[in-house]
Parts: sequence; structure tokens; C-alpha cells
Amino acid sequence: MTEKETKVTQEEFEKKVLELAEKGLTSEKIGEELRKQKIHPKEFKGKISQILKKENKYINTDLKNAQEKLEKLKTHYAENKQDKRSMREKDRIFSRVRRIKKYLKIPLK
Repeated sequence: MTEKETKVTQEEFEKKVLELAEKGLTSEKIGEELRKQKIHPKEFKGKISQILKKENKYINTDLKNAQEKLEKLKTHYAENKQDKRSMREKDRIFSRVRRIKKYLKIPLK
């Protein structure tokens, strides 16, 4: 161990994961952030997603990314009605969101 690395306990690791989840990060982004801080998730029990599921803070990354993209396309298309390509892309991404929700058994809104 180098000087800058400090040993983190399991409880501190879980607390750090939940802190980062409060900031709106997904499990994959939390892992990246922890590795930047020299905390490697593989050294601890339980995956990040399992810790978040236990606290009911887990968000499916595929669904979140698709929904964010859909929102951006909706605002773009609202401003640019003549953009047929964005209309097609909006419909395609909406379909992807619907398929993901159906797969995850999340009710459509």
C-alpha cells in the first residue's frame, strides 16, 4: 500500500456507494468514481447494484440512458418540426424504452 491509499471497511464502502447514488449516479458510474478514489469494488462483498437494490435505490442503466436520450430528442423535435430524422429517432428510442420496461416488468406511464 502506498501512503495515499487508506484501508476502507465494508460499512464505509457501502456508505460511499449510497452517497454517490444520492448524487444521481448509476451503478456503473459509481464504480468508475470509486476506482478514481483508489477504492476497488472487487475487494468488497456484494456488487454495487446489489447494495443499491437492498436500499431500493437501484436504477437500471439501460432504461435511464434511453429515457435521457428520449427526453433530449423530444425537446429537439419540439423546436425542429421539419427534422424528419429526429422524428424517426424519437420513435425508435421510445420503442426501446417500451421494450426495456416490458422486459423489466415496469408499468408503462
